[in-house]
Order: sequence, then C-alpha cells, then structure tokens
Amino acid sequence: MTLVGGAIVGSIFCRSTPHTAPKLPARLHTRAAWIAFVLFLILLVGLSGAALFAAHGPVALANIFYRSGAFVFGGGHVVLPLLQQALVPEGWVSDHRFLAGYGFAQAMPGPLFTLAAYLGAASAPPQLSALWALVALIAIFLPGLLLAITGLSLLGRIAASKVANAVLAGINAAVVGLLAAALYNPVWVSAVHSFGDIAIVLVAFALLQLFKTPPILIAALCVGASVAGLIVSS
Repeated sequence: MTLVGGAIVGSIFCRSTPHTAPKLPARLHTRAAWIAFVLFLILLVGLSGAALFAAHGPVALANIFYRSGAFVFGGGHVVLPLLQQALVPEGWVSDHRFLAGYGFAQAMPGPLFTLAAYLGAASAPPQLSALWALVALIAIFLPGLLLAITGLSLLGRIAASKVANAVLAGINAAVVGLLAAALYNPVWVSAVHSFGDIAIVLVAFALLQLFKTPPILIAALCVGASVAGLIVSS
C-alpha cells in the first residue's frame, strides 16, 4: 500500500520532474515479455494456493520468498520487514537467528537477497538445509528476473511517458521511507538497547563512511566490542 500511495502522489506532483530515456542493453520480443509476465503471475498465485495445503513445507517456504521478492521495490533492505513478519511469528526461525543472518549478510559482498539462502537453511529440517537454502534463494530472485525480462520489452515504450516517470519518481520516494522504516524496525529496535550499542553504531558508521573500512572488518569489530561489553557487565 505504501508503494501504491507513492505512485498516486508521484503521478500528481512529479510530472514536471525532468527525466532522460534509459539506454536499454537489449530488447526482447513482446511475446517473450508476456510469457515472462504470465509465468510471474502463475507462480505468485499458484504458490500461494499450494502453500495452504502444506504450512511448513518447501512449497510454503518458496511462497514466502517468492512473494517477498515479487513485492520488493528499491533494494534488498526493504525485504527485511517482509521476511521477518513471514518467518519469525510463524516459527520458521527465531528473531535472534534472523538478525544474526542479517548481520552476516551485511558483512559479505553481494546482494542482500542472498540472506535467503541462510534463512532457508535455518528453517530446514535436519539434513535438508542445502535443498531448502536453494529453494529459498531461487524463489526470492526469480520474480525479479521475470519482471526484468518483461521490462526489457516494455520499458522502451513507457520511457517517454511523463505519467510513467512521475509514478516511478513517487515510488522511489516511498522506497526511501520504507528503507528508513526497515532500519528502525527490525534492525534498530532489535539490536540497539543501550548507550553502549549507540556508541558501537556511531563508531562503525564513522569507520565505514570516513575511513572506508571493509564491512567484514567492521562486523568483526562490532562483535568484539559487544562481547567485551558483556564480559565487563558480568
């Protein structure tokens, strides 16, 4: 609903925003675009229906990650609240394990969507971790791939439309708000509880922005500082 609201507001107030037509790396036939879009919709509806008959099986897991990947716009961090609300309350993973996975994903190179592999493995029964990780990873990336195939054919037609560009401007603005909300909940609410935590956040931010310290080193330093704080307090 937030993105829909941003699209409506953008269509009204962002029509005068200057834009340039993108240069597409390739163009696809309209038929291929429609096939990809229909497949996207079939999987979206079909997985949701099939998941009703197996609440905690691999199909239900695929449905969670496919739906999250389908409705995310603007970056991997927007997917965090969606995944947490779908996985934690239903008992797939604990909130602690969810945030631990997010922390490790932030330290690693590559897109945040790769967190899906960890969450799939963490949700799996014994000896099925690799399979469930693969299911979750494919499911979260597949809708974006199908929509990208659709967009390669249709984007050139709407690039010159002032209305379409105004809608996208509004959606992009709404995404900024969603990213801020995702930073606050679940990240800030679940991880920052004291002035010591705030100090760690500020030092980590300074290391990243001012000194360009590698994220994996920052993550290690933050873990070390947290462990040291627990030892001192005990």
